[in-house]
Amino acid sequence: MQSANLSAKSFRNIGLIGRPDKSSVVETLSLIHDHLLHLGLHPVFDQETAALVPDNNTQSVSRSLLGEVVDLVIVVGGDGSLLHAARALVRHNTPVIGVNRGRLGFLTDIKPSEVIFKLDQVLQGHFQLDRRFLLEMEVRSKGETIYDAIALNDVVLHSGRSVHMIDFELNIDGQYVYRQHSDGLIVSTPTGSTAYALSGGGPILHPGMDAIALVPMHPHTLSSRPIVVSGHSEIKLTIRENRVLPMVSADGQNSISLNVGDTVHIRKHPFKLNLLHPPGYDFYMACRTKLGWNQDFDSFQQQDDA
Repeated sequence: MQSANLSAKSFRNIGLIGRPDKSSVVETLSLIHDHLLHLGLHPVFDQETAALVPDNNTQSVSRSLLGEVVDLVIVVGGDGSLLHAARALVRHNTPVIGVNRGRLGFLTDIKPSEVIFKLDQVLQGHFQLDRRFLLEMEVRSKGETIYDAIALNDVVLHSGRSVHMIDFELNIDGQYVYRQHSDGLIVSTPTGSTAYALSGGGPILHPGMDAIALVPMHPHTLSSRPIVVSGHSEIKLTIRENRVLPMVSADGQNSISLNVGDTVHIRKHPFKLNLLHPPGYDFYMACRTKLGWNQDFDSFQQQDDA
């Protein structure tokens, strides 16, 4: 469904971001760049991506400024590439579309073989707008904020390389929930529910849900199960007595160490990511394809047909 604030006329300056370590990404970026020029549009690379492309006449700006000067950003790579772009672009309310040159591709859902056709559809104003919320994390030590970050997928409390469990306390909206010994806790958005949280046994949340999933990682108490709470919840983690120093990260970015008594505060970020999909996007079809839900059924059906 198209937003009333976005139309084909909105997309004149097009940002391009790509994953730096794959030659296939460079091929797709060059193809898109040339096609945009042919359409009379104005492609702009972020500086890291511009270094990949052999054409010295390409225009580029820093990734932190890209959202200010373009109307749409095309990310070529995997979901990780889109995560990095999302954190830089979300404050500018810049819409993003993803071309999959990675593995699963829940967020980067356009196939490279269809990129020109699908991109033309979007540029002509035919797209589905998918607004995804992020989490913001704040780490406090002795009452002072020492670190903050944002995450599209998840905030993860973990034990680093240690084999010892973490001792922490969970509070939601000021209410005590439990004190737990486990390998950590995954605090996930609906977007992140098909990522790390899924491998930890968490539920799959539809992207349209206003909810946060809390998934314990190998808890000492087997009755500790994932919890789904309101997207407006305020989550607080307090580090208790530990044999090791736990760590926390947002979207797998650099982890920072936590001391006993430190607190991690997690809440919804005030800005949302405007993710665009070409016509025909279907979340459940993506689950069937990416997670292999129909794999056994399809194989049996093929044997019967034979």
